[in-house]
Order: sequence, then C-alpha cells, then structure tokens
Amino acid sequence: MSSYPVRSPGFRTSWTRMSPSPRQTAAVDRFEFGRRTSTAEREQESPKQPGREYVGFATLPDQVHRKSVKKGFEFTLMVVGESGLGKSTLVNSLFLTDLYKERRELTADERIEKTVDIQRCSVDIEEQGVRLRLTVVDTPGFGDSVNCNDSWTPIIDYIEEQFAQYYEDESGLNRKNIVDNRVHCCLYFISPYGHGLRPIDIGFMQRLHDKVNIVPVLAKADCLTPVEVRTLKNRVMREIQEHDINIYSFPDCDSDEDDDYKQQDKELKESVPFAVIGSNTVVEVGGKRVRGRLYPWGITEVENPKHCDFVKLRNMLIRTHMQDLKDVTRDLHYENYRLRRIQDETDNPDVKQERLNSIRKDSIATKEVSEKDRMLEEKEAELRKMQEILLKMQAEMAKQQSNGGSNKGSLADLATNNNAESSDTSSLPGEMNDPNDSRSSTVEV
Repeated sequence: MSSYPVRSPGFRTSWTRMSPSPRQTAAVDRFEFGRRTSTAEREQESPKQPGREYVGFATLPDQVHRKSVKKGFEFTLMVVGESGLGKSTLVNSLFLTDLYKERRELTADERIEKTVDIQRCSVDIEEQGVRLRLTVVDTPGFGDSVNCNDSWTPIIDYIEEQFAQYYEDESGLNRKNIVDNRVHCCLYFISPYGHGLRPIDIGFMQRLHDKVNIVPVLAKADCLTPVEVRTLKNRVMREIQEHDINIYSFPDCDSDEDDDYKQQDKELKESVPFAVIGSNTVVEVGGKRVRGRLYPWGITEVENPKHCDFVKLRNMLIRTHMQDLKDVTRDLHYENYRLRRIQDETDNPDVKQERLNSIRKDSIATKEVSEKDRMLEEKEAELRKMQEILLKMQAEMAKQQSNGGSNKGSLADLATNNNAESSDTSSLPGEMNDPNDSRSSTVEV
C-alpha cells in the first residue's frame, strides 16, 4: 500500500477512461461537428433542405462553446456533517486534488471550545482545456458540541451573505465582472452509526432546503453490510418525506432520450442517499492498482459500483448535473431570496433608502477613481513629451559637436530651434515641479 500522490492546485487532472455510452458518443460527434468553424465545411456536411440555402446560424452553439470555454466555469460545493465522517477525504477523492494540505488536528481542549466555523478553499482545475474554479466550503465543528441548538445558524448566515453580495453586485453600476460565490450544492453527511436521521439532521435540512440544493450522503458505507445499507437508505428517505424536506430532485428525462440515459437517470434516483467511501491511498488488487481501503478481511474499492455509490455521486456532481445544480440555484433559491429582499425594501422605506445611498457611494467612488486615472494619464503624457524633447536636444548637440561647433553656439542654436517646444513644457502643472513627487524630473544640460 502506497500513499496517493498529492495534487497541487491548478494540476491538470486525468480522469479514469471509461467506455462511452451511445448517448455520449453521439454528443461527442455533435461536439466535433460544432468545432468546425469553416462555413464551407458546415455547408457541405449539414443536411440541406430542398429550396433553402445555408444561412449560418447553425454556428451559434459553436460561438457559445468558445465563449464559455474562454471564460471558464465556477462551482461552489458545501460539505456539512460532524467530524470524523470523511468529508475532506471524499472531496479530495472526487476532484483528485488536495484541498486541505495546511489543516492541523485540534487538541482536546480546542475541541471543547470549538464552535461552528466556515472555511472556504478555492482551487483552479483544468481538464482538456476547460477551466473550473472550484470552491469548497467546509463547516468544521458542526454537530460536535453537546448542545447543538442553532448550530446551523452560521451556515444559514453564510449562504444568505453570498446571496446578498450577488444581489448588490448585480444591482450596482459595474456588472461586468461579477463573481458568483453562491452555494450551488450542499453534501450533507449522515452518520452510519444511527438508525436513521437524528434531530440535528432533520433540523438542519428543514431550515436549509429552501436555500440550497441538499444532497444527502451516507458516510462510511464500508461500516455496514449491503443489507444494512439498503435498510438505512429506505429509512432515511421515509423520514425525509415524513418531515416534508425538499432535497435536490433530479430533472425528468425527455421523451427523446435514449434508453441508456434513462436507465442511468433511474439508477441515480434510486441511489439517494448515496452510500460513499473515500480514500486517498492506492492498493493493489489482482495486479491492478486502485484507490481503496485495506482491511484484514479484504479490500474496499472506492470506484467499484458493487462496493459503494462513489462513482454515481461523482457522475451526478461533475458529469451530468453540475449545470442543473447551478440553474436551480439561480432560478429557484436565489430568486426566492431576491423576492424576499424586494418585498422588504418595498415594505420598509428605510431599507430602500439605505440601499440607494450605498449605490450612490459606489457611483461617487467610481467617478473619483476615473478622475484620478485621467489625471495620471495626462501626467504620463507630459513626461513622455519632455523625454522626446530631451532626446531631440541631445541629438542636436551631438550633431553640432561632430561638425566642430562650440558648445555655446550649439546651446544658442538649440535654444532658437526649440523655442516653440520649450514654451509648451514651461507651463507644466505644479504637481510636476514638486520636489517631493517621485515622478518629477530635473534636467541639466
């Protein structure tokens, strides 16, 4: 058994190659066709309809693809659960990167005084030319206290703060470079040692199911037998329905989808909550090196569908439903927050006036910055003009000296020839002549 190699941020990951399904093969063919930017090639290969000419709007998907790849993608994942359930290990296994290199273990005294904390960690991942800005939000200390009442309050405040920040950014004047830090998915880890959901699990999901996409995860599935895993899954789903908790629901398949995709979607829906195992070590099984855990009675493979649902969870998060998670966050959870915010501003004039004042302050700050930039550009232009004049004077002096003229005659001629140019530079702003200004220049001839 050897340690799994540590992946540094920005490392180009390489996923395990799998045989593509017919639907994936068709998608690759459409993608390759979309990469052809030549209008002639599209006109030759695209099916023509009788009586119609090729216009060119079939290249719109290609334009969107190029723009999206150039801009890159963002995804924010939150992991919630008590300590010791393998949250950090699972995240590192999902994205093949080490996000917690500088984390240290807390002592017993520190654990007693520890409260729920919010820790953000971002990493840039690139795969086949596609860049992903991954942000993982961890919540150490959740569920570790004796009294866990209101332990979800810091998490709710963090999610609301991200919504508020995005709302302020899109309502401001400068909306070109808005950073989306909204939480798109929350993996909630359920302990395998109980007989279903605990009160803290129910309280957390009831208070956050209308603010974030909750995906329940059954942690450390290798502690249970297959029969116990199925029993615990059924019990958890039954309790979720009894308490009216709305977890993330997978979108229904279209009628024109192929059978393989429908079967895959059916298996994903039946696997909730996902029973997962995380590991960053590599073991050898039958001459093949795989990630897993080595026990005296056998080996548990992380990426074996017969052992756990790790592959299904990874496919759902990354390969099939990442964009849908972002769409639901934007169209449902954020719109609900935006509606509540607008209602509060309408009902409370003070809140509306405070927001207008903040917008005016941002506008004034933007104008001040632009005015400073304009003055700096003018000073730089004047400096460049002075440098050009000095170069001309030096060139004339060198020419006069080569012709055998005296220095006095040269200076007199230079003063006569450059009288118009020197008159322009004699009226420079007072700031340029300030001896304390590092940008002022002193010329001696």
